[in-house]
Amino acid sequence: MKQPSCRMNDTEFKRLTEAAAHCQMSTAAFLAYAADKAARDLNRTAAEIATEREVIDELFAARRHLGRIHGLFNQVAKALNSGADAPHLDAATEAVGNAARRMEDAADALLAHRDGGAAE
Repeated sequence: MKQPSCRMNDTEFKRLTEAAAHCQMSTAAFLAYAADKAARDLNRTAAEIATEREVIDELFAARRHLGRIHGLFNQVAKALNSGADAPHLDAATEAVGNAARRMEDAADALLAHRDGGAAE
């Protein structure tokens, strides 16, 4: 994986100093606080700094998983048509539907971010 640059450009530095001033903190204190906060929630931090390529890769992986689930639902339908019982089918169907909607929302948000706007 390519490592991000450790150097700030002028725009990033300006954003940093303005954020520190807005919080009435020195730049060093603001950086220390932000770094500590980021270290406390590594999952969120990883999501925040993920590259667009990593996000796209994850969306494609999720799509592949949903495709596999589609195949499993076909097997369930075949079993049900043969008289089998599927007591948790409604809950599983709802969970898969929710996952598909979340993936669609994530794709929409990614596209909106790419286009410089906010997701609807």
